[in-house]
This record gives sequence, structure tokens and C-alpha cells, in this order.
Amino acid sequence: MAQTLLRPEQVDDLVAQYREGATLVELASVFGVNRRTVATHLTRREVTIRRGRFDPSRIHEAADLYLSGLTLVEVGVKVGAGPQAVRRALASHGVVIRPGGRSGSRITAPTAVGG
Repeated sequence: MAQTLLRPEQVDDLVAQYREGATLVELASVFGVNRRTVATHLTRREVTIRRGRFDPSRIHEAADLYLSGLTLVEVGVKVGAGPQAVRRALASHGVVIRPGGRSGSRITAPTAVGG
């Protein structure tokens, strides 16, 4: 995986946007880095990381996305929350959380026909 390095002025912008309310997931998307990279930059700048916020009005959307087969990370990206915040919200609304990792690909190969 390619590593994206942020210039100091980009980190300044990242910190400012986070302080204005942007989430780790949103910032990761904007800057083209992993959300953990965002958290690392914030921690280095001594910014307290907020617990993942989940907009309760989006619970039905999140549940539909998750039940359609998306991962917690994928749902989080779509609803603007971290995967653990999504997990907590879904579980608190009775959605059964799948074991970690994917059990299979969404793409199915054609069935081989013996001949």
C-alpha cells in the first residue's frame, strides 16, 4: 500500500478541520490517508481524540447498509462515523454484529462445468 505523507501545512489544516467538528473518517477521505494516520497526527499535536459520533437519525440507513453486506468501516464511511461508533449504535438497536473479517467475497466466480 502506498504511503501518503502530509506536509506540515496539511497537518495544520487537518487539525483545524478536526477542531471545527470533522470526523476522523471524513478527514481520512479528504486527505487520502487512513483514519489511524489522522489520529496519529492529531495525537502528535496533542489534540484530544473524540469518541466516534454517530448521528442517531441515520440508524436505519446504517442498519440497511450493514445488513446488505457492507463492513462496519464501509458503513462508517457512508454515514460519517467510525466503525466502533457504528458497531455500538447498531448493537444497541438489536442488529446482530457479524464476526470480524469477511467470510467471503461479494464477487462470485462462475461455476465450473465439468465435461
